[in-house]
Amino acid sequence: MTHVFFVRHAQPDISWKDDRTKPLSETGWADRKKVMEILARMKIDCFYSSPYKRTIDTISDCAAVLNKEIHTDERLRERQAGKNGYAIEMVEKRWEDFSFCEPGGECLASVQKRNIEALNEILTAHRDENIVIGTHGTALSTIINYYDPGFNCDGFKRIWFWMPYIVRLDFSGTGYIGREELLAIERGYHD
Repeated sequence: MTHVFFVRHAQPDISWKDDRTKPLSETGWADRKKVMEILARMKIDCFYSSPYKRTIDTISDCAAVLNKEIHTDERLRERQAGKNGYAIEMVEKRWEDFSFCEPGGECLASVQKRNIEALNEILTAHRDENIVIGTHGTALSTIINYYDPGFNCDGFKRIWFWMPYIVRLDFSGTGYIGREELLAIERGYHD
């Protein structure tokens, strides 16, 4: 059995404008210890991450302690947000229609497709291993939705402010078996 520990990043510094290089807030830096406490108990074989700074920084302590490299994959990045991308009406509209996106944004179907493609490659390369993947709220939600269509907009809203959040998805080959939530810290986008 393969276990994938998806780690949604800790709280980011919202004053930082560039999404790719956005660092963690002071609270986010402190919460990394809780992520390490969970992951350090597991026999982790490899680490993957979105190339965004906040995702890498959230899992970097654990990777360093275990003397593992973090492999980044552009396909694991967060959804490209467009104009009014985080307005609740836009969020709900995207979940109602996975092909919808606001001007300058990316639809959930696209996010899901590229994340599942990357995940399947990782699962094939690391069969029967324990894998950590540093991720984002929307990207992770589309992955969960792919395997469990009952995880919808309400599921996304439930985890929206959980930073960090760890959920383990279990697989036999590339076949999904189930999931278990291991850590959820409600923080929101503020300090």
